[in-house]
Amino acid sequence: MKKFLVILLSCYFVYGLAVSIYIFYGSDSSLPVVYKGSAADPELFMTDRELELSQEFSQIKNIIYFLRIPLEWGAYLAILIFGLSNAFEKWAKKRKFFIVQTAIFVFFISLFVRIIYLPIDIYSYKVSVAYGVATQSMASWFKDVAITFLVNLIVMTIVIATIVFLLKKAKQKWWVYTWLLSIPFTVFFMYFQPVIIAPLFNDFYELQNKELQSEILELANEAGIPAERVYEVNMSEKTNAMNAYVTGIGSNLRIVLWDTTLEKLEKDEVLFIMAHEIGHYVKNHLLLSLLGSIASTFFGLYVSNRLLQWSLNKWGENLKIHSQASFAIIPALLLIFSLLTFVSTPVSNVISRYHELEADRFAIEMTKDPDAAIGSFQALTKAGLSDVNPPTVVKWLRYTHPTMLERLIFLESFRNNSQ
Repeated sequence: MKKFLVILLSCYFVYGLAVSIYIFYGSDSSLPVVYKGSAADPELFMTDRELELSQEFSQIKNIIYFLRIPLEWGAYLAILIFGLSNAFEKWAKKRKFFIVQTAIFVFFISLFVRIIYLPIDIYSYKVSVAYGVATQSMASWFKDVAITFLVNLIVMTIVIATIVFLLKKAKQKWWVYTWLLSIPFTVFFMYFQPVIIAPLFNDFYELQNKELQSEILELANEAGIPAERVYEVNMSEKTNAMNAYVTGIGSNLRIVLWDTTLEKLEKDEVLFIMAHEIGHYVKNHLLLSLLGSIASTFFGLYVSNRLLQWSLNKWGENLKIHSQASFAIIPALLLIFSLLTFVSTPVSNVISRYHELEADRFAIEMTKDPDAAIGSFQALTKAGLSDVNPPTVVKWLRYTHPTMLERLIFLESFRNNSQ
């Protein structure tokens, strides 16, 4: 165990050093010369101090992201190798009911991973506050962490209980039945998330500016969105960043604006942002995301099953996992899920960036106001201290949206072509 711990910490140190060298010295996020003086040139819409803060903030956040990735893997490995998985299972099985046993086991696993994450998450929070992006108090931040932990505990208990039950009853086909059950669960979650989960973190209320609401609903009606009202959310209590989104399905479909967006953008800029979000609905991105999630879950579970069987055959005895249908196997499965999610991230990000660009194109064609569009993205860059042209690896792994360079150059090209 000591040898494993030394190797694990040594690898993490070397990895962290390599990441820091790449972010600070091996990557180039400067604006290409050809775009100097364009709408994407941050020197035209940011002060020298804002440019300095943006570079520092982006570099620190990128390092935090990369340092955070292997912590989950290390946590699951430690649980398996140090025998914690078997200990957690013994404590859980002192209770009578299977669902209670599952909840106890998931609680210990989740708590262990949460503790591993906590120092770097606190540092990330403090960095965001120090750079003026976050405005949330420490007490409020811890409250959100606790709510997230409890929500994940409930969801994970249901998921893990289902998987362990199917591992017992259908050893070879458990992953097929898990996938089939995941479909209605995913749809159910998408339907109720806007009205049950989201309000746990923030207050949602009908948009106070009735004139703006009328114009947004007019855009929605023109695009065929069956929305009856626009919601405002009090994000200014937590951040200076801006955002808006369309979420939910069926009768729970919602158009949501952060109050920071309303405070910092002009009306025409807000309308462009909303046209972008409406574009996601019109282009069926919500449905495509749902179908993509269902498809990726199928392949992910299939690969996970193969990797799990291989791992058990190779290391099962050493890890004292004597049965496939036991709680002790769950950390191995969660480790596999996490690794597969990481490997698939660049692909899912490419798809997401394509959808975002489609929504940008829809919004500019709908509003025909490139100046407002450019102004909105420049304001978003300033408020979030975003990197206009992030390093390539960072873009692959972190960016679900096109870079601000790509978005602003696209909008400027549209403006030039329309003149």
